[in-house]
Amino acid sequence: MTALSVIVPMRDVERHVGDMLLSLTRNIAEDIEFILVDDGSTDGTPRIIDDHRARIPRLSVVRHEKAVGLSAARNAGMRVAEGRHFTFLDGDDYVLPGYFPKLAASMDALGVDYVKADHIKVYGRRRVPERAPMGLRNVVLDPREGILPSHGKAMVDYPNAWSGAYRRELYESGVLLFDERLLTCEDRPWTWRLHLKAASYAVVPFPGVFYRREVAGSLTQIGDERQLHFFDAFDLVLAELERDHEGARFLSKAVRNYLAMMAFHLTERERLLPPLRRRLVERARTTFEAFPESNLQEVMPGIGPERRQLFAELLGISA
Repeated sequence: MTALSVIVPMRDVERHVGDMLLSLTRNIAEDIEFILVDDGSTDGTPRIIDDHRARIPRLSVVRHEKAVGLSAARNAGMRVAEGRHFTFLDGDDYVLPGYFPKLAASMDALGVDYVKADHIKVYGRRRVPERAPMGLRNVVLDPREGILPSHGKAMVDYPNAWSGAYRRELYESGVLLFDERLLTCEDRPWTWRLHLKAASYAVVPFPGVFYRREVAGSLTQIGDERQLHFFDAFDLVLAELERDHEGARFLSKAVRNYLAMMAFHLTERERLLPPLRRRLVERARTTFEAFPESNLQEVMPGIGPERRQLFAELLGISA
């Protein structure tokens, strides 16, 4: 049986897809399959993929005539995947030689529901290592303990699907499915659900993915209505906690993360057109006012004076 299915959604990445495909040639193994999901590309991406297909055994391509978004593209890849474990890679990123075989081997050796790995951020020619927040390596851990502390960085603050591998059973139970309504911030509720529903995880002691930052045209650089999907994403987190028997234990962490995301978008609001900017501020105010007072009292002192002042100025709350 296939050990690992590598699912690679992409759209209009002709500038970088060649690097990604080259890195796949350095990760070929008999028990690894590669599933490329071309989500309605209109540039040269399909041609470049076809040019490389003969060099990569066990590579298949799913093509969407019209773009459906990253969440739906990842789900489409999982639907056809045959592996015992799944992992992800974005079409404009790339990986170290031998990374995927090591990732598959670590899943089998540790016997956990999922593993997470460090990665490398790419800023042009600059490389910046990014370590997973949990310092223990190759140790079986409880995913719920990766949610806390509320005021410090935890594993739930490492919300990237491509930085790990996941047991197939998590997909079959629905845990790995992405909410297709979310066109940005889809990894946030996905990561929280993973930590709440999975039984075990580990962090492995090797990096793998080179994650390109500041790529023109990426969703993180676009200032349209999709940027407001972070509200919907964190509302899904809060709804998940309402259903969970330990939801109250983790609520302050979710509120703090929500506030941090609101603060980021409010600080960057000038990239939005005025009507969307007004919607951002109005929804932020409504969301803030709905937070339980006890949780706000717990987290507000720890968010820093600049963020407190930002909320005071824009939302009319006390700093």
